[in-house]
Amino acid sequence: MNAGIIGIGKCLPEKIVTNHDLEKIMDTSDEWIRTRTGIEERRIADQDTDTSDLAYQAAVNAIENAGINAEQLDLILVATVTPDRPFPSVSCMLQERLGAKKAAAMDISAACAGFMYGMITAKQFIETSAYKYVLVVGVEKLSKITNWEDRNTAVLFGDGAGAVIMGPVSEERGILAFELGADGTGGKHLYQDEYLIMNGREVFKFAVRQMGESCINVLEKAGLKKEDVDFLVPHQANIRIMEAARQRLELPEDKMSKTVHKYGNTSAASIPISMVEELEAGRIKDGDVIVMVGFGGGLTWGAIALRWGL
Repeated sequence: MNAGIIGIGKCLPEKIVTNHDLEKIMDTSDEWIRTRTGIEERRIADQDTDTSDLAYQAAVNAIENAGINAEQLDLILVATVTPDRPFPSVSCMLQERLGAKKAAAMDISAACAGFMYGMITAKQFIETSAYKYVLVVGVEKLSKITNWEDRNTAVLFGDGAGAVIMGPVSEERGILAFELGADGTGGKHLYQDEYLIMNGREVFKFAVRQMGESCINVLEKAGLKKEDVDFLVPHQANIRIMEAARQRLELPEDKMSKTVHKYGNTSAASIPISMVEELEAGRIKDGDVIVMVGFGGGLTWGAIALRWGL
């Protein structure tokens, strides 16, 4: 049996922080941020809203979209590096709040690649018939680990959540192939001490290389060619990194999801948020071949080739 996405949802904080807002509190400019990253604004959660709150609303929306109820969930996977607290996990907090009484629950820590890790983990349970419905959430409240005096990182990140319900889908639909990887020797380039710390140059070089390679690798595993791809949904970290992946696939500009200008880098949440936006806009259609690809701290990466539909 094939595993695919049967429901999807998102949650974004209401507060918008623009580049012009950041100009007032640090040595930066709208032009500097836009030309280097493609980011124009980002969403920032208020102090009373935590990671689990964002995750909950995205999960509720995904469950409703899937046409199931929370009691049918067998497993909850939450990809995040900004949990409310070290434990209990965000996934356990969600299990209680959703009333998903029979669901097992665990968090996944793979930074911006976390959602890919979550989907691929869910796939294994579904395709072995161990579980039927798995909730996978990518969620971050990065604002709470951002140093607002560091202009190199503070301009990049935003808060948000995206969620999918994964379950059995018909033959030739769902996940066709995947790739997961990690390189712990690169952990020194992107990590959290008190705040998030990043060697932007090294992460950029890694991401440009790995995003493109992962896209090609996952197509080869699926027995597909570049021309078979209908849509690319990359991790929304930096428009230049995203463009490098698009060009590697030789896709036209309108075949790549771009939400980085509105939301910045929301880490594990960026790919599912982008998926929701593209589906709402009618840009992803039944039968489309989609490549999803992400990279993050660890260093970690993951890619999926998926045929959309039930």
